[in-house]
Amino acid sequence: MSRLFSCLNFVKSVNIRIFIIFVLCFVAVPIYAQEINSIQRAKVVEIISEQKNVILEEVGKGVDVLNQKLLVEIIDGAEKGKRITLSNDYIKLEKEDMFFIEKISLEGEGEYIVRERDRQFPVLILLGIFLLAIIAFGGKQGLRSVLSLVGGFFVIIYLLLPMLTKGYSPILVSVGFASIILFIAIYFTHGFNRESSVAFFGTFTAVILTGFLAFFSVYIMQLTGFDSEEASFLNVGNAVKLNFKGLLLGGILIGVLGILDDIAVTQAAVVSEIYNSSESLSAKDVYKKAMRVGREHVSALVNTLVLAYTGASLPLLLLFSNYDYPFRFIISQELFATEIVRTIVGSIGLVLTVPITTFLAVHLLKGYKGKSALGHGHRH
Repeated sequence: MSRLFSCLNFVKSVNIRIFIIFVLCFVAVPIYAQEINSIQRAKVVEIISEQKNVILEEVGKGVDVLNQKLLVEIIDGAEKGKRITLSNDYIKLEKEDMFFIEKISLEGEGEYIVRERDRQFPVLILLGIFLLAIIAFGGKQGLRSVLSLVGGFFVIIYLLLPMLTKGYSPILVSVGFASIILFIAIYFTHGFNRESSVAFFGTFTAVILTGFLAFFSVYIMQLTGFDSEEASFLNVGNAVKLNFKGLLLGGILIGVLGILDDIAVTQAAVVSEIYNSSESLSAKDVYKKAMRVGREHVSALVNTLVLAYTGASLPLLLLFSNYDYPFRFIISQELFATEIVRTIVGSIGLVLTVPITTFLAVHLLKGYKGKSALGHGHRH
């Protein structure tokens, strides 16, 4: 164990400039990709005509569809400055609105279609507010958490996703990169210390156990992974045959990482604080006290997890509530059953993380006087 902590001290000496490289790659690669993509940005110069039509009147109240004929100017890409006329029945656009178009080939001729409204500016504003709030409240640790978040997204977008696209085992790839994301999230946010190591190994153990539970749940429920339109599109459009059941399992593991990391770091810090407040306590007493805190934390986080998944599935719940389907039929729908598995497996993972991390912390942090994962320093 001492050799492990010596290695961690060596890693600690690595300059934070590594993360600046992550940031540059995170920004530069999408910019390069944009240049070679058929998607281009355009601006509405003039609304030539606009007409409303009502469809599906025979099956209900009818749906209003807006048809626009627009004069637009392409503002980036190979055709920058080119003005074209196109039809739009996808989203309502006003003069000077920015949006994305795609050039497609039909019978040898190029045709432009409206793809989506340009939302990058408001997204950047919201992101800026988020970063300011995190750094203003968390200071240096807040900055480290932001950098670790960037590192995690870098791993997912530029390492995990390409390997999944090439057909590598989703389970093995997800577990492998989950450990890298976990390493970045814990050590670069909370520092290279013994508490962080306890949190890392506690979380990783819980992730492995959660993975086995997820595999068992997916198997007995006979889930296929085709619970969304995205999966259907991937099945048709991807050159390599994908394992969608494995993708579902990998998604569950990646999804629970953040919340398991949270509770593991807290439990390690709680044990450390208990030891430092009363060094006369036995390991058994410290374990009991820390577990009381862990139970309260688990209760709150389970509610958070359930409500988060429920909120994301609100349109689905509303859809089922509008039809008089029996409850057993509703929970048997793959789309609904998948969300149940995500919620229950994630909640069980939370429950497992507390005793595992607490046990490791009680035995590895006794007599430890290093920097707390909660940010408190202990000097003697």
